[in-house]
Amino acid sequence: MLIIFGGLPATGKTTIARRVAKRLSAVHVRIDSLELALVRAGLVASQWDIGPAGYFAGYAVAADNLRLGLPVVADSVNPLQITRDAWRDVAIQEGAKYLEIEIICSDIQQHKERVESRISDIAGLVLPDWQSVASREYQPWNREHMVLDTAKLQIEEAVDAVLVRLREETNFSR
Repeated sequence: MLIIFGGLPATGKTTIARRVAKRLSAVHVRIDSLELALVRAGLVASQWDIGPAGYFAGYAVAADNLRLGLPVVADSVNPLQITRDAWRDVAIQEGAKYLEIEIICSDIQQHKERVESRISDIAGLVLPDWQSVASREYQPWNREHMVLDTAKLQIEEAVDAVLVRLREETNFSR
């Protein structure tokens, strides 16, 4: 099972993804961590110059773990149709079921406050400012997917909703 998260920074995506991964004893593939590791290795000058490298590393890690029969939670902004297709293709190629989830914050003021007040949980990770988040290219999703609005749901409610959806749609449980 591949659980594919997407959404702009500061919507609650990583918090929800982590808790889902923990509840399922799943592998948590966080693109921020992979990208920062590539920067620290000296392969790129900064996290803003990374291009698709972190995503390609994430796809490979996810595929390896799916092959082992482990559930995987993919945690990334996932802003483009091409990245969403690539995550889905990893699941299909490995013969795994998948669930796509978009995390949004429909309250713009609340989202802005989250962006401006959050602190990085990874040493060295530079968080985007509101202007960067608000102007980021983020293509609309073109197929059915689960949408969770963290302006309306508490984190645990969102986690529970994901787990219910997994049970209902895929008969997946752990």
